[in-house]
Amino acid sequence: MKVDLLFAEIGSTTTVLTAFHFGFGKPKILAQTEHWTTVNEGDVTIGIENALRKMREILGESVTWEKFAATSSAAGGLKMTVHGLVYDMTVRAAKEAALGAGAVIKYVTAGKMDEFHLKKIQSIQPKLILLAGGVDYGETETVIHNAKLLAKLELDVPIIYAGNVAAAEQVEYILVNAGKKVYVTENVYPRIDYLNVEPTRNIIKEVFAEHIVKAPGMEKIKEMVNYDIIPTPAAVMKTTELIYEHYGDCLTIDIGGATTDVDSVTDGTPEIQEIMTSPEPLAKRTVEGDLGLYVNAHNVIDMMGPENLKREFPDFDELVTRISPYPQSERDELFISKLATFCVQQGVRRHAGSKKHLYTPTGRKTIAEGKDLTAVKYIFGTGGFLSRSKYAKEVLESLRPLSKLHPMELLPPENVKLIRDKYYIFAAIGLIASEIDRQLAYELLKEDLVEY
Repeated sequence: MKVDLLFAEIGSTTTVLTAFHFGFGKPKILAQTEHWTTVNEGDVTIGIENALRKMREILGESVTWEKFAATSSAAGGLKMTVHGLVYDMTVRAAKEAALGAGAVIKYVTAGKMDEFHLKKIQSIQPKLILLAGGVDYGETETVIHNAKLLAKLELDVPIIYAGNVAAAEQVEYILVNAGKKVYVTENVYPRIDYLNVEPTRNIIKEVFAEHIVKAPGMEKIKEMVNYDIIPTPAAVMKTTELIYEHYGDCLTIDIGGATTDVDSVTDGTPEIQEIMTSPEPLAKRTVEGDLGLYVNAHNVIDMMGPENLKREFPDFDELVTRISPYPQSERDELFISKLATFCVQQGVRRHAGSKKHLYTPTGRKTIAEGKDLTAVKYIFGTGGFLSRSKYAKEVLESLRPLSKLHPMELLPPENVKLIRDKYYIFAAIGLIASEIDRQLAYELLKEDLVEY
């Protein structure tokens, strides 16, 4: 059988393979299989081959394809550091650009760097450095100082410059003459209260495509695919943006083995916007690197409190040894659902902004900071657990009371609608929307969504 698109989502723990048929604009899934991601075996293509073998068993014949595509987070994401001028301005804008592109930020500095910062960057061994700073035609001294320091860094990693346009030529000259690979793009914060993150995001995605082949076996996949391998988180963000076009203000939660990612596309409510102290991007992504169901399950258990879990699960010690993407029993799945509930709630609360009271000579004043989720109408759940577990609905519903429990946080309202990515294809939809056909992606989306 020849399928129109064979799509591989290569995750940190599992590799999911999906075969699509696109006949006359009515796409459908022909088969979906999965296998452990085989990074530890030294070749991620082993996992794909094993998943493909299962697919051939389901379809009962050999499987060929017109196009092959893949997204990946198997190389652990794109580890990077971010350096700007003022934390609440250019540094925050740079972080938004980096997270939206699927990067994992390991270190952030604001203001003039020194030798200590260089040693810290050296120890982190990032795959990419983002240098920003200053509004256009504003202060240039700090970013030029930081460029001179980064020029001394004994790391062969690309540096993106997304700062004050007035310093761009000099920064590029300093870094290029030091032998660094430099990408110069538009300022992420060109003027006060204006974020310009998309150009930087696009370059980070390009660098990701180059970096991702460093996962064992990815070189072979790069030769197989018909499109660039893009970060899975970036593909999920593309799907969330597609949802926003058709549904309005929305939020997507993706719980994985290593991280919990939250994507939102919303401007918030006018009432909150009036008291907001600084701008937020329309589309925002946060990555919680300590909230995962398998790789980081022990971190989650520590945050929840083992003693609390032991009161609910007398067989706690045994359950912990069996944590897996593939629960062996209903008891195992119930235990994982408790961890998932914590991940979902913490992920959304960390993503959301908050209100604060200030006391001034004229009385109390309320301000708001961070992402306003109070206008969100829909929450979408994706990832292995939220797409497939019978406890997914219960976990998502735990978000409803949060806005009342934490009234100072800018959380989604209690009446928000909860929807599931039932086929576990949000990454595929995002790639199809951005690389193949947006309408086709929307048709697929309509077939995929299930409202609770």
